[in-house]
Amino acid sequence: MKVVIFLPAHNEEEAIGEVIRRIPRQMQPNIEVSVLVVDDGSTDRTVDVAKQAGADFVYRHERNRGLGAAVRTGLQQCVELGADIGVMIDADNEYPPEQIPDLIMPILRGEADYTMGSRFLGTIHGMKWHRRIGNYIFTFIQSLLLKTWIYDGQSGMRAFSRQAMEEAEIIHDYNYAQVLTLNLVRKGFRLKEVPIVYQVRTTGQSFIKFTAYLKHVIPAIVKEMCRSTKRKQIRSVQQR
Repeated sequence: MKVVIFLPAHNEEEAIGEVIRRIPRQMQPNIEVSVLVVDDGSTDRTVDVAKQAGADFVYRHERNRGLGAAVRTGLQQCVELGADIGVMIDADNEYPPEQIPDLIMPILRGEADYTMGSRFLGTIHGMKWHRRIGNYIFTFIQSLLLKTWIYDGQSGMRAFSRQAMEEAEIIHDYNYAQVLTLNLVRKGFRLKEVPIVYQVRTTGQSFIKFTAYLKHVIPAIVKEMCRSTKRKQIRSVQQR
């Protein structure tokens, strides 16, 4: 069983090294773990720091294309690397790499095809009130559209079966959070949330600005929901 953990990164030299070093390399005897960094046009030492920390693979965008584009590339590269399960974790050290085994367990057990680390089912340290309210609003929108309750629709820690990675479509480059979940769940992939411990970043700076987020994400949600989507015949990880 091959698990590839990928980190989309843009100018994260201060945090990415610690994230990579904290990633568990020994999960189960039959699981091989690799780490992939998708560098989205960084102008700092992100790539050098990632390699020094132990990244196995680095894929570079020559220019900054956006988080959605970086996640799309990460999913594609995981498939090319032969991953049975792909795991995405932000490079800003807000999410707990130690809980990656918890995140992939529902996929290994055949209970889910797509999992998200849920801050609101777990523990949150330091999130500002306006960010929390924004998360609530966008998560509620996703829940209404999918007619299924979601607790944390903006999580930066997710895992995918190989088939989910093969079928995932991210229709804009700016972000991925809402459109990816809408796309996969509408195609019939089973979603499960896993409680995690979350700590707001202490280094670097988030790219998210509320007005820009609204400008890009709302039209993308509308576009995704207007697209014709065919439900897939889902296979388990063991059926690959």
